[in-house]
Amino acid sequence: MTQFFLKIIFRLLSCLPLAALHRLGALLGRLTYAMSEQYAVRMRDNLRQAGFSLDDGLLSASIAEAGKSLIELPWIWGRPYDAVVNRVLECRGMEHVEVARTQGKGILFLTPHLGCFEIASLYVAQHLPITVLYRPPRLRWLEGVMRGGRERGQVRLARADVSGVRLLYKALRRGEAIGLLPDQVPSEGEGVWADFFGRPAYTMTLAGRLAEASGAVVLLVSAERKAQGYVIRCEPLPLDFSLSVPQQINSALERLIRQLPAQYLWSYNRYKVPRGVQPPDREQ
Repeated sequence: MTQFFLKIIFRLLSCLPLAALHRLGALLGRLTYAMSEQYAVRMRDNLRQAGFSLDDGLLSASIAEAGKSLIELPWIWGRPYDAVVNRVLECRGMEHVEVARTQGKGILFLTPHLGCFEIASLYVAQHLPITVLYRPPRLRWLEGVMRGGRERGQVRLARADVSGVRLLYKALRRGEAIGLLPDQVPSEGEGVWADFFGRPAYTMTLAGRLAEASGAVVLLVSAERKAQGYVIRCEPLPLDFSLSVPQQINSALERLIRQLPAQYLWSYNRYKVPRGVQPPDREQ
């Protein structure tokens, strides 16, 4: 019964105008910050770790943007595909995609928890097939809603397991695109410790392995949330495989986030130690 009502609420939220949802999201973000001390502490700590001041309005803006990122999901997943992608006001850097396609290379999109990362793959899927790695949500009812919202256009989802990784390799070999969240904390054995804003963060190795094995073009992608829609930016990330690829990716993410700090998901537990993983030496 609870799942039924949650689905109804989700459907009703998807019917609201995007601007109204963003206003509601800003309120939700402030309520969450006020009611959850753990959430509030993590957000403040992560901002400080990145070297940002909490007294210049950035904290308040980040709280509101975090709420928007959650409450816009019913709209992104529940509205017709054309209506969603048409809210992309501009896509800068699409020429890098076209160059890769002309060369017959696969494309590895790295989309961090910045802005509306959900809309990036849907937009790309207008132009070429893209396989996106995902983890099933803890709420079982949400997986069907999520898959229905994400698997549109030419988007295909791959579970974060061995079979899913095989799908990613095959897509790149076909000259297609794949999408990864490079700042998502991986499971034991799937990452290494690399500095992220001056602190060790367990960072995936999969992106580097896929890029090196396939010769794919690596592009950093962000989708800035604007009042009337979204602006997507793509920029190349050349990698030196003789050096630490996870560290190169984290450093590139830092530069990207500093361009739009209010829309990074600072509430995400980026520095957690996954089960079974030995903590970094400096934290032991």
